[in-house]
Amino acid sequence: MSDPDPKRKLDDLDAKLNAYKAGRKVEKAHQEEHYSQANIAWRMVTEMVAGLGIGFGIGYGLDVLLGTKPLLMVVFALLGIAAGINVMLRTAKEVQAKQGSGPQSGTGPERAKADRPDGGTNDSARLTGADEGKRDGD
Repeated sequence: MSDPDPKRKLDDLDAKLNAYKAGRKVEKAHQEEHYSQANIAWRMVTEMVAGLGIGFGIGYGLDVLLGTKPLLMVVFALLGIAAGINVMLRTAKEVQAKQGSGPQSGTGPERAKADRPDGGTNDSARLTGADEGKRDGD
């Protein structure tokens, strides 16, 4: 027979909901993810421009001191571009490693099963309750 006390039923349901919510991971909002990607992009652009600027500055300074006007400026500008690209690639590898090691790194059916409250063990008929009589053994 069912429990006649509706307050107790509500308290049990509330406890189940709180336990379910505590077990779920909170994902970042779309806006936060967008801004973090934008920050990474700006970081890469800044690294590239800084490498070019530093190389150009060193080359120009050496050209003025040594009197070889365009030669060292071009050489060090190319070295600065190479250094900027190297730092950008290192940043990209760092970001890729960080995204790959996170808990949200799976997609597809396995990920969909893992996200379900029952861990993917029940079939769709049980999830929808369409076969409730058979599930209870009736």
